[in-house]
Formats: sequence, C-alpha cells, structure tokens
Amino acid sequence: MAKSKNEFYLRRIHSLLGIIPIGAFLVVHLLINHQATQGAAAFNKASNFMESLPFLLVIEFLLIYIPILYHGLYGIHIAFTAKENIGHYSLFRNWMFALQRLTGIITFVFVFVHLWQTNLQKHFFGKAVDYELMHKTLENPVWVVIYIICVLSVIFHFSNGLWSFCVTWGFLQSKKSQRIFTWISLIVFLILSYIGVTAIFAFV
Repeated sequence: MAKSKNEFYLRRIHSLLGIIPIGAFLVVHLLINHQATQGAAAFNKASNFMESLPFLLVIEFLLIYIPILYHGLYGIHIAFTAKENIGHYSLFRNWMFALQRLTGIITFVFVFVHLWQTNLQKHFFGKAVDYELMHKTLENPVWVVIYIICVLSVIFHFSNGLWSFCVTWGFLQSKKSQRIFTWISLIVFLILSYIGVTAIFAFV
C-alpha cells in the first residue's frame, strides 16, 4: 500500500516536471535557437541575454539540471517496468506510449551530449556558447542527421507528454476530450518541429 502511494506521488512529480519547468525550458530554448534563422548576430544576442541572467548557474541547477535528472532517471524506470494497457487504452495510444518511452531514452542521452557540446565547453574550456560553436558542430553532416532525429524525438516526447500530463492530472477525463487533445498535441509537435529543424539548418 505504501509502495503504491509512493509510486503515485513519484509519477505525479515526474509528470509535472516534464511540463514545468522542463517543457517551458524546451520551448524557450527552441525559440532562442530559432533566432539563428535571422543570422549569427541575432542568435548571439539572444544567447548573450540568457547568459547574462543573474544567478544563472543556480537557476540552471534548480530549474533545469535537477528536474531533468529526476525526470530522466524516473522516466527510464517507467520505460523498463511499465506495460501497455490494451484494455484501458486504444492500440494507437499504446503505440504512443511505446514511442514515448523510446523518445524518452533518446532525449535523456541527447541532453548529455548537447550539454557536453555547449555548456560544458564553456565551463571547462572557456568557449563561448555562440553561433560559431554550433556551426562548427553541424558542419559534419552526420551530426546534422543526429540532431534532426534527436530534436524531433525531444519535441515528440514533450508534445505527447502534454497529453499524458493532462490525463494524469485529471484534465482529460472523457474519451472525447482525449481525442481532441491528441490533435492539439499533434499541432504542438508540428509547430515546434518546424522551429527546431529550421534552427538546425540555420546553423549549417
């Protein structure tokens, strides 16, 4: 009984962190990267503004790194222990659940790769997190393909996670509301995918 209750709260925290603050950070991060479509100067200006925020390292740990670490580790636990539920959800929803687990694992790995290529380069080697840094990374076409796959995986995980969040927290109780929000989450996925992929090509 106590284990089930703990599991209930752990899943609620996992679900909430996926939207606030991680999801909010993802949207902001994509919008900043999209400034690259306006040129190197526009991206550098947006990036420098974020870098100039007071107490940035504290903000990053409290609102980004720690939430991502918990969400990622507990998400991996769910990915390898949860089972599909054909009786309660449709075949489509069970496929979405399977893709949610797969993209969650991809996202978790990609976060650390991207962190190494950006912020850790700044902290360990004194490199500026600017347009030139990303341009050099994406000069390699292999990295372009990897980034496209990973960014789309991250965006799918967030967009489909919006649906899961609303169901988990009781906002979508009827089958009709769940069907409608499936389309809303698809629209979110398409919009954010456009923003993310065009930003990648802007760095190229």
